[in-house]
Amino acid sequence: MSEHRPTRRGVLKTIGGMSAAMALGGGTVLATAASASAAGDGHGLHIVEAGEQDPRMWYYRFETAAIGWKPAVNVLLPDGYHTSGRRYPVLYLLHGGKQDFITFDREGVREWTAGKPIIVVMPDGGQTGWYSNPVSSNVGPRNWEHFHISQLIPWIDDNFRTYAEYDGRAVSGFSMGGFGALKYAAKYWGHFASVSSHSGPASLRRDGGLVVHWANVTSALDLGGGTVYGAPFWDQARVSADNPMERIESYRNKRIFLVAGTSPEPVDWFSRINEPQVLVGQREFRGALDRAGIPYEAHEQPGGHFIRKDMMIRDIDGIIDRLRKA
Repeated sequence: MSEHRPTRRGVLKTIGGMSAAMALGGGTVLATAASASAAGDGHGLHIVEAGEQDPRMWYYRFETAAIGWKPAVNVLLPDGYHTSGRRYPVLYLLHGGKQDFITFDREGVREWTAGKPIIVVMPDGGQTGWYSNPVSSNVGPRNWEHFHISQLIPWIDDNFRTYAEYDGRAVSGFSMGGFGALKYAAKYWGHFASVSSHSGPASLRRDGGLVVHWANVTSALDLGGGTVYGAPFWDQARVSADNPMERIESYRNKRIFLVAGTSPEPVDWFSRINEPQVLVGQREFRGALDRAGIPYEAHEQPGGHFIRKDMMIRDIDGIIDRLRKA
């Protein structure tokens, strides 16, 4: 850690930030370029914009060699953070495909967490980044896994009052982000004590590897024709490393929370494509957990492929119950 960081953390503890911010629809906080920031650079991240005026939702945009454009993150602080002096557990909340770091603010994450002692970190993950370092890219680096795990997590721990430990972190997500949560929790076992997947695929190889094919096709939009897993031949080691079904033992002793829809509307073609595959994959995953004697909480809910706010609130409450207390 560089010598100046403790001073920045001290500043962060006592003031609410110094940069100007502006609000977009749904109460989302973004920022103009900041002349000063309570948080500092580090771990390969250089802050190019910051918004720290709002008492709870702070915003940062970075330059990083891991990503060929400037990804952003929203950091939602608990009520009373600036005066409590306490440390808090952290939830990393990952958005779905064709979404971004603002999505959960638009959906109501401030209300879901009002009065609750947890920090929520909501980073960009690419429109179709699949929370991966891709096999190939024709548009420069898109190494989302490296950005999140090797850069953002330690940056958060350096700049906010967190518990930088296994029992201090949870990861959850919707759709593509639900897959990312399952992947990160297994692949980086010591990082997260709780993992949640809201309508996220849990089995990459079933049905002839349909999810892998879907990831390759959709990621090509972000990668200029590149792919996450390789085409026409997959990087099989990478698929196995990312596949929750091949990492079952890595979920032992974690809190596991799963949600899938059972009845997409006939006119909702996107849900009809996605949610049935999510449902059967999560059932397969649950069966593997059962055979291994690993407990979990699972919900099959009416409807299709969308964020269920009641399930998000239930999940957040369960995460707070599992993690180290503020």
